[in-house]
Amino acid sequence: MVKYCNRDCQIAHRSQHKKTCRKRAKEIHDEELFKLPPPKEDCPICFLPLPALNSGKRYNSCCGKIICIGCTFADAKRKGNIEEKCPFCRTPAARSGEEMNKRLERRIEGDDANAYYQLGLCYRNGMYGLPQNWDKTLKLCIRAGELGCAEAYQSVGIAYHGGAGVEQDDKKGLHYTELAAKGGNFMARYQLSVIEGRSRNHDRAIKHLMTAVESAGHEESLNDIKTLFRGGFVTKDDYSKSLRAYQTYIGEIRSPQRDEAAAYSDIYKYY
Repeated sequence: MVKYCNRDCQIAHRSQHKKTCRKRAKEIHDEELFKLPPPKEDCPICFLPLPALNSGKRYNSCCGKIICIGCTFADAKRKGNIEEKCPFCRTPAARSGEEMNKRLERRIEGDDANAYYQLGLCYRNGMYGLPQNWDKTLKLCIRAGELGCAEAYQSVGIAYHGGAGVEQDDKKGLHYTELAAKGGNFMARYQLSVIEGRSRNHDRAIKHLMTAVESAGHEESLNDIKTLFRGGFVTKDDYSKSLRAYQTYIGEIRSPQRDEAAAYSDIYKYY
């Protein structure tokens, strides 16, 4: 990349290395895009990595903690009823939509990214007595993404790609989907692989699939890698690497408590 002395210098000399700058900017973009996302957060009770799958964890608006489904289910089982109190702070569950909204608003005062996202979903779906409001949904989700909630960025990307509550804009949709993928959202990563695959950019699609498997154990990405391997687009070494990455991920997140919860109901599936 080039640094200019001043505006006049930029006007006089930019044409000499414009192509080089664009090429380097694209390289930097790809370096950031294909970098492995941040390490997974641990459950604050069992200290195992939280599953990437949403059904394998629960956000608690009382304390802002995300608890794995194994600990949530085990706590409910001990008490003999399901999710009456928070497994972490022991606060009773919200008894009304109004109470839930107040809890989320209190969490938002402390810049809780997940609280912003959850409240955004409430406005998107018209939940807990709130009216459906796409403008508020968009603002809350973008703020949640800025604070570190990759899933919120993915929701914004989906909205722009599909024109849901906003004017359809694939460029903005791609931007927010990439932000979500860089933040560790495996569904955004998988969506990028589909986009690249449709454009016949198989090498880039495979990179996204490999990252989704390695960082989140995404089974559908693994299946696509298998299909591409059979079609001759993926090498045997890369296919073997993806299989090992998937097994490593499952080994890191698996526990008897989580298995018991998943066996009880599919709503507790965590991989």
